[in-house]
Amino acid sequence: MPARPLRQNLLAMAGLCLVLILVALDQTIVSTALPTIVAELHGFDLYAWVGTAYLLTSIVTVPIFGKLGDEYGRKPFVLVAIAVFTLASMLCGLSQSMFQLVLARGLQGIGGGMLVATTFACIPDLFPEPAMRLRWQVLFSASFGVANALGPSLGGFATEHWGWRSVFFLNLPVGLASIYFVGRHLPLIRHGTRAPGAIDWAGAALVALCLGSLQLLVEWWPTATPRTTLLALGLCCLAALSGLLWWERRSANPVLPLGLMTDPRIAPLMLLSLAMGFCMFAVMYYAPLMFQGGFGLSPSAAGMLVTPLAVFITVGSITNGRIVTRLAHPHRMLYVGVGLFWLGALGLTQVRAATSHAVVTAVMICGGLGLGMLLPNLTLFTQQLAARTQLGVATAMLQATRMIGGMLGTALVGTLVSHRYAADVRVALRAQHAETVASALDNPRLLVDPAGLTTFTHTLQQAGQDAASLVAGARTALVDAIHQGQWCVVLLMALMVWLVRRVPAVSLRAQPSATSLSDAQAPTH
Repeated sequence: MPARPLRQNLLAMAGLCLVLILVALDQTIVSTALPTIVAELHGFDLYAWVGTAYLLTSIVTVPIFGKLGDEYGRKPFVLVAIAVFTLASMLCGLSQSMFQLVLARGLQGIGGGMLVATTFACIPDLFPEPAMRLRWQVLFSASFGVANALGPSLGGFATEHWGWRSVFFLNLPVGLASIYFVGRHLPLIRHGTRAPGAIDWAGAALVALCLGSLQLLVEWWPTATPRTTLLALGLCCLAALSGLLWWERRSANPVLPLGLMTDPRIAPLMLLSLAMGFCMFAVMYYAPLMFQGGFGLSPSAAGMLVTPLAVFITVGSITNGRIVTRLAHPHRMLYVGVGLFWLGALGLTQVRAATSHAVVTAVMICGGLGLGMLLPNLTLFTQQLAARTQLGVATAMLQATRMIGGMLGTALVGTLVSHRYAADVRVALRAQHAETVASALDNPRLLVDPAGLTTFTHTLQQAGQDAASLVAGARTALVDAIHQGQWCVVLLMALMVWLVRRVPAVSLRAQPSATSLSDAQAPTH
């Protein structure tokens, strides 16, 4: 591709950063507004589906549109994705029932998955040289980190002052601005001179069936879903996976090139992304619960303790960008990232309510720095090792494995936390002869509901029971349960060192490898 003026690249990247802010904000801003939404629309039985519907459709679309972006060029899919996401945001804000909101969130997830699949792969299109590419990826990480850090507080402020519908309407001006910048300044680039192959609809359907079944299985596993339903989902997932492997080996233009998953250079990076998704979400999802439910902190105080994690992901990315391109063996930065995040997870297993906030902040900073030195490098190394004609699907698969790891992390650690908490609470109540209130404390919900907790305490005091002791015991049980979940993260992070050892040497000083160059063709516009 001929060199483009810096101004054009800046404006194109401005549009892509706005796209990323759309997705990042949506991951955090909606959760703050959910209690208010349920209070107005009712339908608490669909509470979890507001998040599940989005994840279900987004994780299915990521690998499919990553492949289509390689075939047809990414620009049209970015524009369609922004339009779908913005329209779905408007429909979410106009919803009159929880069922309508869930449907709109499913549509929003399709747009979000398309954005994740295509946006990250636009950077190597615009900046083939690794050092320059990394600098722009730092900007991406900064946009993502700032949006994640501002999301919870912005969602709370908007819900309180403008109503919960404004949380979704905030996406409209951002979406329209990103359509303008992307449509006007992002070039249409295709790697390869041959015409696009026929779309592998059968492979796409099998990917959707496999990942959709896995998503539902993971989401419903910790709940009271009948075992027959879980068994059916598991069998469906395995059957779809077997069919996918069989079909993609025979497809002339597979939507999921199996060579990427079996390539000894790229496979360790995919497995690292899967493991990092597990560990990252297990920390980011349950640390706030420990701070609020276990330590008794207010949501704003807990948010202040979590914010350093998001902020220092950006700091770690910037620091990494200044260092990694100057190293003779840049893949060794993965050891630094794994080590820092391991220290952060280990620190979380030790913090208690009496631990000073300065120590907790240091632990979160350590974890954020580790993520900032891991996530950009996984993307950079994958794009450096993959063929130019497979940049989109390789990047999309990396994002998809991270999302799958996140699903597994939240669900499996959640199951462990729930069972450990329930068992310890029963023991504590039995010791104080207070089994009659077990139903109120059988899950941690009451510990994060100040109004409900006040009512519960008052009722126990009128009955002559030691309410403070019972609540303190429940909080201790929750902290111990979350600590056990974090120990799983610590152990998995230790095992990740073996995967890092399998990552091949990557040069960021030279041009892409001979293998990649042999597969690349002159880009078309």
